[in-house]
Amino acid sequence: MLPDKSPLRIAGMFDAIAPRYDLLNRLLSAGIDRRWRSAAVRSLRLTGREILLDVCTGTADVALEARGSPAGAARVLGIDFAQAMLDLGLRKVRGAGQDEHIALVRGDAVKLPARDACADAVTVAFGVRNVASIEEACTELARVLKPGGRLAILEFGLPSLPGLRQLYGWYFRRVLPRIGRMVSRHGGAYAYLPASVGTFPWGQEFADRLTEAGLSSATSRPLTLGVVYLYTARKPRR
Repeated sequence: MLPDKSPLRIAGMFDAIAPRYDLLNRLLSAGIDRRWRSAAVRSLRLTGREILLDVCTGTADVALEARGSPAGAARVLGIDFAQAMLDLGLRKVRGAGQDEHIALVRGDAVKLPARDACADAVTVAFGVRNVASIEEACTELARVLKPGGRLAILEFGLPSLPGLRQLYGWYFRRVLPRIGRMVSRHGGAYAYLPASVGTFPWGQEFADRLTEAGLSSATSRPLTLGVVYLYTARKPRR
């Protein structure tokens, strides 16, 4: 059965787990999530002049990474529909002294609160699988990019090695939900995670979706043996 991805349900779920969201990310990934976000930002080849949109920004980890890299984006707009996540993200942004360069607003990935061709770069980290319509979200990501602009998306996948794939599947379905439930105190959120990953068109199939949305040079690159994939693409120049 397909998981329920209605915006109100997903936003409510992330609002509920927001206080322990960052802790669980570090715990469940053994801290490797920081490397994944760094790889995504590096793939954009920022020069320090860009306006970057971070869609499904959550608690603003990628937004802060984009500003903190050696040649970080000039300005970052983080967008998410879970208000509690944005509230925590804003605290982190202010704590890092980046509130003049990073703005966080509430919005849906399938109807972004941004004008056409406004961004030099767009990022999405572990959020695209949660949207009600992947096709509509990809179209929106293409819409807000300037011609020549770059896109980087991080999303969960499955390892390609057969033995590792089975082991990871067991961990993902049996162990991860139990840890997530104990730490977050939310019964459904970390049961939803493996269900949402299981229905996501990861790998080349998702790269093809980006191409269908009007982007070019779409690639899928496995990270950490395929546990996560980094998708990159560009908006064609006119």
